[in-house]
Amino acid sequence: MNNGKEGLELEKLQKHIIVQVIQYVPNSVVSKTIMKRITGNVTLSSFDAGEELPEKLSPYDTFVQIIDGSAELTVNDKQYTLDLGEGMIIPSHALHHFHANKQFKMIATVIKSGYEE
Repeated sequence: MNNGKEGLELEKLQKHIIVQVIQYVPNSVVSKTIMKRITGNVTLSSFDAGEELPEKLSPYDTFVQIIDGSAELTVNDKQYTLDLGEGMIIPSHALHHFHANKQFKMIATVIKSGYEE
């Protein structure tokens, strides 16, 4: 039971093979919300080869981890390659974007609390 959020989040207290929760779609970037709260969210994304997302800024730190393939990430004009199992914290207010030289899947976790200090 997802408390009225059927299809939006994964079911609680169920095992999930995370890399299988989201599939590749030709010529697309696909995202699925794992958890969404006012204090943050966890999202899965799959990128088909050649796809990318436009540059963006987030007011919060974002932790990303590659769960399949490898990703090209640009943060403030510096390029990084993240391979399977690798993760990185993208700082708040950093201009960033992802590019798929080949297919990849990732988990992105945004924590919106703790910035009050």
